[in-house]
Amino acid sequence: MRGGEKVLECLCELFPQSDIFTLLHIPGSVSPLIENRTIYTSFLQKLPLIKTHYRTYLPLFPLAIESFSVDAYDMVISSSHCVAKGVITPPSTLHVCYSHTPMRYVWEHYHTYFGKNKKGFMTRTAMNIFAHYLRMWDVSSSNRVDYFTANSYNVANRIKKYYRRTAKVIHPPVDCSLFTPPDTYEEGGYYLIVSAFAPYKRIDIAIEAFRELGLPLVIIGGGQEEQLIKNMAKNNIKCLGWQPGEVLKDFYRNCKALIFPGVEDFGIVPLEVQACGKPVIAYAKGGVLETVRGIYPDSESRPEMKQKQPETPTGVFFTEQTTESLLEAVRFFEHNKNIFDPLSIRKHAEGFDSLIFKEKFKRYIETII
Repeated sequence: MRGGEKVLECLCELFPQSDIFTLLHIPGSVSPLIENRTIYTSFLQKLPLIKTHYRTYLPLFPLAIESFSVDAYDMVISSSHCVAKGVITPPSTLHVCYSHTPMRYVWEHYHTYFGKNKKGFMTRTAMNIFAHYLRMWDVSSSNRVDYFTANSYNVANRIKKYYRRTAKVIHPPVDCSLFTPPDTYEEGGYYLIVSAFAPYKRIDIAIEAFRELGLPLVIIGGGQEEQLIKNMAKNNIKCLGWQPGEVLKDFYRNCKALIFPGVEDFGIVPLEVQACGKPVIAYAKGGVLETVRGIYPDSESRPEMKQKQPETPTGVFFTEQTTESLLEAVRFFEHNKNIFDPLSIRKHAEGFDSLIFKEKFKRYIETII
């Protein structure tokens, strides 16, 4: 279960009588708790190839979210990473947005998704035309939100930059009841990546690093770069599809460490593996700075880094998003595994448990209504 879905589950538990409005829905694609709700979809649901090529319809997303009528509701909570915050509510309806990120497709990841060599000529040309309109809509629609909450300080800063709005930070939940440590801790026989196969995830630098190291690497996930990733994965690198939670838990428990080379708004996967007592090797930027207590391999030669070293680390940070920097971090980890205490790592993850998220969100709503 991805982070946004887990947030939606918790909101469903907090507000058991609520209905769900979404641009499109594939039956069976979310948890039973969500599936059992009344789910309303937009006109996009009826368009051809929408389930597999939904990004093609990105210019229509604002129109789709604005087509919903929510006049019958006293409060609307939008769980937004793209356009959900743009829903039009009447003056009497309180609108609280839980923002996973401003619309990344047209802001900081625009060139990652639609830059040269990323999409066909027609798609790039169309996005060059529509991107400016989408940015203007994204900013103007932020004024429809009464209160912003953000999944991280990283995202709150971007909300302030793009929308000129402040946001209350409430970190997303990790399911500590599902992701638990093994009865007996073992070192593990492989390194692990759990990720969507998107360009900004930078799985490519991890594959290059482990091809040089010769150490076993298991990659779990899928997405738009799936064929590219599979073509790169050779010999010591095993590429699997998405796995259910119970299977994923076993992979977490039996790995040496999680490799996290991308920049995420928050990133739920590092917390899931820490809930199982295993450390994270991550690029030191974005949400991991809030979820991983990372140690820097080169701190002895860099006094400014030495001051940042945690007493009970839960992972290793590398400072450049390159194969060489990741190689240094993995080699450091291989020689310093004993500094990572599984119980301390687990305790750190428990601070982000679902129960804590629900309590914080409930208290916040009570302060604004």
